[in-house]
Amino acid sequence: MKLVEVKTSSHIKAFHQLPFSIYRNDSAWVPHLKQDVEKVFDPAQNKFFRHGEAIRWLLYDNENNVIGRVAAFIHNKTAKSFKQPTGGLGFFECIDDQNAAFKLFDACKVWLQERGMEAMDGPINFGEKDKFWGLLTENFVDPPYYGQNYNPEYYKAFFENYGFQVYYHQLVFHRDYHGALQEKFVERANRILKNPKYEIRRIDKRNLEKFALDFHKIYNRAWTTHDGFPGMSKAQCLALMKQVKPIVDENLIYFAYYDNNPVAFYMSLPELNQVFRYVNGNLNWWGKLKFLWYFKIRKVVDTSFGVAFGVDPDHQGKGVEGAIFKTYEDYVRPFPDRYKNLIITWIGDFNPKMIRIIESLGAKEFRRMATYRKLFDETAEFERSPIIGARRPRKEVEKNSKKSQ
Repeated sequence: MKLVEVKTSSHIKAFHQLPFSIYRNDSAWVPHLKQDVEKVFDPAQNKFFRHGEAIRWLLYDNENNVIGRVAAFIHNKTAKSFKQPTGGLGFFECIDDQNAAFKLFDACKVWLQERGMEAMDGPINFGEKDKFWGLLTENFVDPPYYGQNYNPEYYKAFFENYGFQVYYHQLVFHRDYHGALQEKFVERANRILKNPKYEIRRIDKRNLEKFALDFHKIYNRAWTTHDGFPGMSKAQCLALMKQVKPIVDENLIYFAYYDNNPVAFYMSLPELNQVFRYVNGNLNWWGKLKFLWYFKIRKVVDTSFGVAFGVDPDHQGKGVEGAIFKTYEDYVRPFPDRYKNLIITWIGDFNPKMIRIIESLGAKEFRRMATYRKLFDETAEFERSPIIGARRPRKEVEKNSKKSQ
């Protein structure tokens, strides 16, 4: 076997072609758009290169066939926020051969150690956590949502046999729009909606800059207290809104305000993999025509995809999230032919409060993924991702949680 760094256009083509061989008999698989993947490795398009670096490899067998691929990367600011400086591994694909998989893992480990890293997480993205993050460990039947990693079941053994341990589980939820919200949930939501200080507003595409700034304020208040969430800049939030504008359905994004100050948001989008499955991984001019045909004309999307949800800490537990979801479903339910299902993107098991909220909506876990961590010093103590808001060690929190179930 021979390991080759991806440098040429032919290497890049082979990097994208390998998954089509691995998943050729898997009807659930939807390829990532190669344009999305290439943005990750383009310093001009990926801001993470400002404070980091990345590399990727192909693995060839003795007959010069590509049998594996992987990338390694470091974001220096994030890496140093952990007890052990931690880099990343991602975009892993490999035939069912553990020796080949370990050769790819070894390449990442050596490269990261040479740069002062003491651990690596994987499979993750050299970018935000909304795409290309985690290993699928349960439910290999349903198609992945847009940007979600998907993999054969045998990858799990590769990671765990190499010494990776679960840093946190990623839970993905599903809800049928036709199901009624829990009565107690509706009661709390109605109390918020009757309070004149609270207001729920749908997004307005004509004023995306204002909503981007509101998103920025809520997101950073809600999430930056957790390990590994560095927060988002105003520029990032503005870029995000600009990026999703062409596909935004104003009925799917809501903000809550208290005394006219933003305190919560729920952002969902049409589930684009229901369209991209026809594009075959390439959004070139022909792919764009296919996208328009299936998205605008055929309207094949019947599922919305919850991509972000945040509540200001001062307003958590008061029913604000319920008021958002009740308002949301009041708009969507009268159009049963438009949206039938809701997929809620992964929520880490380090966030039990958010998981309880989602479950109280009647959503059920239907897919589980994992972010793994490998400590290079095998004698070092492994610690899982800390629980949000917990003052006690994670093991104690989980133990008490199991007793109460």
